[in-house]
Amino acid sequence: MEREGRRPVSFRGRVRYRFDRTLARSTGTLMGWLVVSCLAVVVPVSALLVWTDPGSPRSLPGRLTAVWRTSAQTLRLGDVTGTPLRMVLAAVLGLVALLCVSTLVGVITTGLEKRLTELSRGRSTVLEHGHAVVLGWSDQVFTVVAELVAAQASPRPRAVVVLADRDKTEMERALAAHVGAAGRGRIVCRSGPASDPAVLALVSPRTARTVLVLPSDEAAGDAEVLRVLLALRTVLGEEEGGPPVLAAVRDDRFRAPARLAAGPRGTVLESDTVTARLIAQCAGRPGLSLVLRDLLDFAGDEFHLADATAFQGRPFGAALLGHATSCVVGLLTAEGRTLLNPCPRTVVEPGSRLIVVTRDEASAGAQDCRHLVDPSARATATAPTGDASRLLLLGWNRRAPLVIGQLRDTARAGSVLDVLTEGVVPGAEGAVPGTDVVVPAPARESEPCASDDGRLKVRHRSSALSRPESLLGLDLAPYDAVLVLGPDPGTGPDRPDDWTLVTLLGLRLLEQRTGHSVRVVTELTDDRNRALAPLDPGSDVIVSGELTGLLMAQIAQSPHLAAVFGELFSAEGSGISLRPAGHYVREGATATFATVVAAARDRGECAIGYRRRDRWASSPDHGVRLNPHKGERREWGAEDQVVVVATESVRPDSNVGRPHDGTARLTPNSRTAQIT
Repeated sequence: MEREGRRPVSFRGRVRYRFDRTLARSTGTLMGWLVVSCLAVVVPVSALLVWTDPGSPRSLPGRLTAVWRTSAQTLRLGDVTGTPLRMVLAAVLGLVALLCVSTLVGVITTGLEKRLTELSRGRSTVLEHGHAVVLGWSDQVFTVVAELVAAQASPRPRAVVVLADRDKTEMERALAAHVGAAGRGRIVCRSGPASDPAVLALVSPRTARTVLVLPSDEAAGDAEVLRVLLALRTVLGEEEGGPPVLAAVRDDRFRAPARLAAGPRGTVLESDTVTARLIAQCAGRPGLSLVLRDLLDFAGDEFHLADATAFQGRPFGAALLGHATSCVVGLLTAEGRTLLNPCPRTVVEPGSRLIVVTRDEASAGAQDCRHLVDPSARATATAPTGDASRLLLLGWNRRAPLVIGQLRDTARAGSVLDVLTEGVVPGAEGAVPGTDVVVPAPARESEPCASDDGRLKVRHRSSALSRPESLLGLDLAPYDAVLVLGPDPGTGPDRPDDWTLVTLLGLRLLEQRTGHSVRVVTELTDDRNRALAPLDPGSDVIVSGELTGLLMAQIAQSPHLAAVFGELFSAEGSGISLRPAGHYVREGATATFATVVAAARDRGECAIGYRRRDRWASSPDHGVRLNPHKGERREWGAEDQVVVVATESVRPDSNVGRPHDGTARLTPNSRTAQIT
């Protein structure tokens, strides 16, 4: 009697269950069923063909013989007729032949499958010459690969090879989604740990044009960079003439070991320090991120070296008006020293080369532009000196102490920085690395703390920034700029940019309620979120991974310009600034860009472009125009800005008050550059 609620099993289900159990017993059972199935189909169909054929034999033995021949030919068992013994022997030979052929096909199929699997895993050797090798996987890889593809596609396309311990297919899909079509360039992916010399040899680093090592997003990313550099030294050997090596680390403690492991042709960047310095510089130089992004990518104008023969023995100032389609910003001496924005009276010595901002080296020809200068349009007023600033820092991550240290190095006496963080920041109490600034840590929620070194007063208070009422209760009127830093990846359930976007929305709502707008400098981790950021055109957005990627791509293409970028991103020396156009030409005057260059030269600066105020919001480039033709004539408005390379003033107590020779980060006797 069946149990109550139990469904009866159908006859078909029982037969199928027993059939499945029979097939699962062994391979021999499976083969037996295949033979039975084949015979059950082939023999009846063969008999039907014979009995319906008008030309078939009339006798039963003849028809059975025809059925045998048809079945044997179908099953490839031979068609020998005669005695039963001969037919059995023929069948045995056919079965042996079928077994041999099947085995051979299986071996070939297995070999091809293994080879295809090996290729899909990315374990084949790359036979390229003059290619770029990217080792590691991080958020910078998309920018680095895209820029290298753009730079290496002309005049002859070269491959960009990526080696990372990830699935090859996943890497190819991710790069295709972020980088897009490679154009004339080629992207080759290989899978495996780059710290393994045997795997590293697959990408042929000996014949590469340049090698880039990226830190992973994990906590041990810098340590992995050291292992990759040591493996690279093992593969390349100690002999001279290997490819230039460019590596990036996040922690300052790994900088010196990485430089040692990279060798004499290596360049080491501190990505966190570079990002922190740009954030701090944007706080006092609105629009700087837009200019640097345009300068660092390969889509427009960037830094190049030009011939200086026409200016040998003449002052550097003469070269500023000696090119119609290029902007001169410095000198590379015959000894290898980099002079960025030197004194206009500096004599151009034989063997020197000009550092210019231009589209390509072919467009950097000399052309006298002095006749384009209109002295009557030049401004006569003296630029006012800068005042103390008051800044607000919202949020905290591992780069926050570095940002505070950079702000301290460039702050004028009496400046104030208010730090507002989500709760108590663990480990915030202590000196900022490389400085004597102390970041105070409140003992409990909302308890304010402060420290003052005479130049920058830092006041720290914790608050629930994730609550809208906390942001809406802020008074932004006293602040010159607001800096927004998202949390580090992995410190919360959400992505870092989610917190940043919510904070920016709160600031925008606060501006709408109070009617007071404030300039915002914010950091994002994903460039795709730039378009989502609710910011006004006067604000700056720094994408940390994109910035480091662009910088690495530029240095990879032009290693001799490493010192130029090192000084541009440093707290002292020459840097890029956007200054009111009224400092150079009369407001409302119509003048050529050559007039602006001449006025900037007399101020000890190198003008490289401008930013139109009326196109901040309407133009994709936000009004930034780099390297315009010297003969370009336009009306200069009161709110227009001029982009210049200028030497910032140095504090009296600073230890960098030495003559500006550009050698602070690139020694003449070594090609190892340090960008910190």
